[in-house]
Amino acid sequence: MTEILTFTAAEADPDLAEVMANQGIPASRLPPDPTPVCDCSVSSASTDRTPIRTALPETIRNLYLAARGLFAETARPIGILAGIPLRDFETIHRGDGRNEPATPVGDIFHRADHLALYAATVGQRVSERITDCFRSRDFALGAMLDAMASAAADKLGELIESRFLRMLSDKGQVSPGTRALRYSPGYCGWHISGQRSLFDFLRPENIGILLTESFLMQPLKSVSGVIIVGQEGIHAFQDVYPFCAKCRTHGCRERIRSLAAH
Repeated sequence: MTEILTFTAAEADPDLAEVMANQGIPASRLPPDPTPVCDCSVSSASTDRTPIRTALPETIRNLYLAARGLFAETARPIGILAGIPLRDFETIHRGDGRNEPATPVGDIFHRADHLALYAATVGQRVSERITDCFRSRDFALGAMLDAMASAAADKLGELIESRFLRMLSDKGQVSPGTRALRYSPGYCGWHISGQRSLFDFLRPENIGILLTESFLMQPLKSVSGVIIVGQEGIHAFQDVYPFCAKCRTHGCRERIRSLAAH
């Protein structure tokens, strides 16, 4: 069964740390802020969102607030989710046969209790507004909005992952040790061409997400992949695959660690 999921811009609003990280500023370099305050200078659609660090330099703070306001005005977050049997996902993961010989997804999904494909986007208007900023040579604002939209797309993936796990829980199909984690074509040895078979099954064009010949999604600020649900231990893979040596972030480590906190 396929479900269309809608979200508000406020729900997709990413954490400040994620936006800054997308601009090369890790959370460890953000100033401590003992007195965070909520921003009330943007539209009502964005109120009651992540507090702003008052200790941020004024220039960065103002850029962030301006980008946040533009995001609230232009974002139209939407997603699509569909459960998929293991046998069907095996064909999708194989794709065009261009994956690495061994991949985390290939090693994990056979042990899953449930699988679902998903795609989500913050919408085309955000990308158009980013383009407008760069065309008008407002590079700083454009870069900030671009970083915010990328972080928001990732957050939509998190929201859909949580939604899928909650749906399973409501049906009594999870146990205390059940966890969900997302994986996407283009990462960890799963070749980007896997997008084609994923799109053929999921049909994200029904929510306005298209796939180019080079397997990029349009609108650009979109995400897609598989949600693998099972006991926490199935996700505890080691980053010792041959392609791991070329990875600059090893972000999978933090994502795996986060499962223990759920």
